Amino acid sequence: MIYAIISDIHANAEALKVVLDTIDKEKIEQIICLGDVVGYNAEPNECIDILRERQIPTILGNHDAVACELEEPWGFNAVALPAILWTRKELTEDNKEWLQRLPDTLNFVDFAAVHGAPKNHNTYIFTWEDVHPFLYFFEEQNTDLCFHGHTHIPVILSSDGTYSPDEDGNFKMKRGKTYFINPGSVGQPRDGDSRAAFGILDTETNIYKQVRVEYNIEVTARKVLEASLHPFLAERLQHGR
Repeated sequence: MIYAIISDIHANAEALKVVLDTIDKEKIEQIICLGDVVGYNAEPNECIDILRERQIPTILGNHDAVACELEEPWGFNAVALPAILWTRKELTEDNKEWLQRLPDTLNFVDFAAVHGAPKNHNTYIFTWEDVHPFLYFFEEQNTDLCFHGHTHIPVILSSDGTYSPDEDGNFKMKRGKTYFINPGSVGQPRDGDSRAAFGILDTETNIYKQVRVEYNIEVTARKVLEASLHPFLAERLQHGR
């Protein structure tokens, strides 16, 4: 089975469309979204509509939870707060209800998927030490592999270190080892690379591939400014920070 793993779209329809166009050229059998479909950028309904039309299984992210009023924006910073409140007003009732129905965890037999940490979409996972409190989750889900988003930074974590893909973006996982993998962000990368990020998993070969694609950042940035969202949200797209 070949999966495409996308995450943290953050209302960036321009990036999402390019990523899906790229995925459609591959032999992908299933696309999965790790959450945060909305927030920050200016096209929340457009992004939700695309996922719904394509029936892409999606996890509830922390921005999604606040946007659909399941939660309040406690802890949101001075840039994220007005953007998520703007998103609340922009979302159609139908799309709010769709977000409200999203699960916190998905299990696909070969792997599990969450947004932030297992059972807590607000918790960040940066290192294997951050994974330690959640090791029970792998046994609970009967898997050695979990995908997560939330940090917007691609990473491959395991008990014996942090791994990097080869020059072609490929990483061969060893069977029986436990991995926590973040495919990075479609709509707001933060690793210094402004290109949209996503991952591909081939469960037959046990190879994970990290993919980056360019999209028209200027279009997304212009829409952010036209929506009167904070200019920093437009600027950061150019720098991947």
